[in-house]
Amino acid sequence: MSHTRVKICGITRVEDALHAAAEGVDAIGLVFYSKSPRFVSAAQAAEICKKTPAFVTTVALFKDADAKEVRQVLAEVPVDLLQFHGSERGEFCRQFGRPYIKALGMAGELTVPKQVAEYQDVRGLLLDGHAPGAAGGMGQSFEWSVIPDDLDYPLILAGGLDVDNVLAAIRTVRPYAVDVSSGVESAKGIKDAALVTAFMKKVRQADNEQS
Repeated sequence: MSHTRVKICGITRVEDALHAAAEGVDAIGLVFYSKSPRFVSAAQAAEICKKTPAFVTTVALFKDADAKEVRQVLAEVPVDLLQFHGSERGEFCRQFGRPYIKALGMAGELTVPKQVAEYQDVRGLLLDGHAPGAAGGMGQSFEWSVIPDDLDYPLILAGGLDVDNVLAAIRTVRPYAVDVSSGVESAKGIKDAALVTAFMKKVRQADNEQS
């Protein structure tokens, strides 16, 4: 059976991280972008990381933060992976000596291969539904048909995913991973346990179909 990885982003509570882990989620995202309704402080994030079980990757999301801010978070929070969601250049992303993924906004006119050329060491490309450089987490989808077939990176599909469309998304795109935030929430930053469970069931259904 194939295995589509799942990241639930915008975790703000320990109980949501624990439920996600219990349902088999591969990663959780912690948002360090102060304008986001899912923003967490370093202290909140450290507590979540402390309680998150082994083999669940903790991801720190930044959007156009300065290097000092990123280093301060890394000094206080034991995250496993960095995610850059703004207009960060490749040189900026790799200066921290940590594995990272880069988000690309898919709204509007763009050429994905041209965008990714400077991120040769990226661990994965996250394609989201917002405009390039804009904030994610808004539940915006995009036309999956515009994704190039020859991207030589693990593809993380985001943007408007929820229980109703994730099955079709995996069938169509066959991504390495899917990333969901608002699609499994009862309120911004508050994950709905039943929706998380249902989302994971749909992902596993898609995987079973591909086996």
